[in-house]
Amino acid sequence: MHITKEQIYYYDTDAEGVVYYGNYMRFLEVARTKFVEDLGFNLKKLADDGFLFAIRKQEIDYKAPVFYGETIEIRTRVDEISPYRMRFYYEIYNSKGQKTTVARTDMVSVNRSFHLSEMSEDLFNKVKETIEKEGH
Repeated sequence: MHITKEQIYYYDTDAEGVVYYGNYMRFLEVARTKFVEDLGFNLKKLADDGFLFAIRKQEIDYKAPVFYGETIEIRTRVDEISPYRMRFYYEIYNSKGQKTTVARTDMVSVNRSFHLSEMSEDLFNKVKETIEKEGH
């Protein structure tokens, strides 16, 4: 699994110092982007080349709170892929190593007109190779 660490700042939290639920979307986006970048791809360049992605479905299961000042670890992998779709799976752990969150993002590949389109063949092959290495 790919690992991304994020510091929790005051602006991430609500009045009780707990991470506001909507901010998890940002954490997941950062983790997804770093996952793709660490495979050697740049999302801006992919978009400039006509390969864009849209979120089709987002699921988040909150198991325990995360607090101001903690550093979270976001473990990310792609558990399903086709030429038109990637499904990301995430586990978020708090500073104590407790699993706090499980999430999935279903993304589809679209063209500049936002019609379903095959993703970059290079990206598809690299992600598929990563899935096979991890045994998923």
